[in-house]
Order: sequence, then C-alpha cells, then structure tokens
Amino acid sequence: MEYIESLRIFRTVVEAKSFTRAADILGLTTPVVSRAIAALERRLGSRLFHRTTRQISLTEAAERFYDGCCRVLDDLEALEASASTQTQEPSGVLRLVAHTTATLNRLVPLIASFKRKHPKVDLDVTLTERPVDLVADGYDLGIVLPFMLSTDTAVTRVLERMPVVIAASAQYLETHPAPKHPSELQDHVFVTTPPSLRKPALTFKVDGEDLTIPLKYEVASNSPIFNRQMVLEGFGIGAIATALVQAELDSGRLVQLLEGFEIVGSAIEIRLAYSTRTLLPAKVRAFVDHAVAFYDAMETAQPERAARQA
Repeated sequence: MEYIESLRIFRTVVEAKSFTRAADILGLTTPVVSRAIAALERRLGSRLFHRTTRQISLTEAAERFYDGCCRVLDDLEALEASASTQTQEPSGVLRLVAHTTATLNRLVPLIASFKRKHPKVDLDVTLTERPVDLVADGYDLGIVLPFMLSTDTAVTRVLERMPVVIAASAQYLETHPAPKHPSELQDHVFVTTPPSLRKPALTFKVDGEDLTIPLKYEVASNSPIFNRQMVLEGFGIGAIATALVQAELDSGRLVQLLEGFEIVGSAIEIRLAYSTRTLLPAKVRAFVDHAVAFYDAMETAQPERAARQA
C-alpha cells in the first residue's frame, strides 16, 4: 500500500511540477513528499528528478516510468470504482488536448459545463492544431479532427459534423469570375490546409458521379482562422466550416459559391478520442458521458429552436 501511495505522490509531483505544490494538493508536508520520492528512487535504483533551487525536471527514467505509473493508478481507480457499491466522484487532473479553433469557437461551453458539474476535476488543457499521440504525449482525452490522431489505437466517437461552404471575398471575385461549375475551380487559387495534413482536393457529386478537383494554392496553413482571414483579404477561395464564416456570409463580406453542388465527404468531424484501456478512470468516463449528453441535448434543441424561429 505504501508503494501505491508513493506512485500517487510521484504522479502528483510530475503534474504539479513542484514538491511543495504536490504536498499542498495531497494535504502532506513537503518533507513527507521528498521522503516518498527518495524511497521510490531507492526502490527503482534510479534518479527520477533533476532538482535545482528553483525548479525540478524529469529524468529520462522518470519520463518512461510516469506513463506506466499513470496506467497503473488509472486502472486501479477504475477497478475500485467498478467494484464499489457507491458512486465514485470524479477527481484529479484531466489532461485534455483539443483542436485550437474548434475549442475557441465551439467547445468552451462543453468544457465549462463539465467543470461546473465536476468541480473536483482539475483541467489541464492543451490547444493545438497538429497531430498528437494521446498515450505518448500523456493525454487522457482528445477533442480532435481526424487528421490529428497520429496512431489508430485510440477509441473515437464523433461529437459533431460541421458542414463546409465554398466562399470567396467580393474583392477576389472582382478580378476572378465566380465559378458556375465545379470544373471551373481548376482556374482558381485556394487558401487551404497543407498537403501534409489533408490532400488539397475537393470532390463534388455531379450528375450522379464523383468529380474530384485538385486545388491550386499559394497560401496554406493549419489554422482555419488564419485561412478565413486570408480568404477575406482576397488571396483565394476557401473551403471553410460554415460555422466559422456564417457572420461574414450574412454580412456579404464573403460570397458562397457553387451552392447547388454537393461536396462529397466535406463535413469537418470533431471527434472525442481516448486510449483503448479496458478500464477508464472515473474522470475520463465522466467527461465522455458528459460530452455525449451535451451534444445529444444540442441536437435535440436545434429543431426546437428552428421551429420557434419559423
């Protein structure tokens, strides 16, 4: 039991990045935390932390040990919860990685409502628009676009599918005639995502057949916000999530193109991803359940809102 407790102390020190803060979190004294880490180092025969007067950092051995330590503690927590007749309140630090643009524009209400519902769960949120490896990078959960998962070992479920609109600024259309047919897009330049993230092409359903148009581009980035701004500046056509440009379409700053043509597989999926562990920690299970309920409620509310506005 002392060994399990030392693992919990080690994990807290790593996540708090401080012996003193870890002691405060655990309700212990700093010397107790120091002795526990020292005992763990003696047991492992390896130093776990580089210590200076101002900060600590993990040794290579500690980085390897931390991942396994988290798996053991999380599985133990889940095992205790499944065997308990009482409901275990989720607690601890939930390490969440999420797509930057999706989070700032769509996901704050989801994350905020989870925190209000589970006040004992501390959130450590990393925002990025690059591929991630949940296990290797030490994340409990990811709210990501499909291209962001660097491995296929994660369990995923779709939270939301956002339709895409093809749009250009009035400035761009002053010097480039608006395309009337998807094939005419070959004569235009796009602002798009880099080929390393997504193939620069759009596929349309034309007369019952798929028509794929390769996209020419002079500007590419992994940021939808940046791409939207460059489209607004007249640097090309954009294929952008409707939710991200609805205000600009309504104001006339952007013009929707090829409205009568269906884009195949264009919807942008926001996915919830987590590791394939058999036993999920209570905090992870709580977030998964909350996210599913949140989006179910949102889908139910949308037809009702539309009916009231009609």
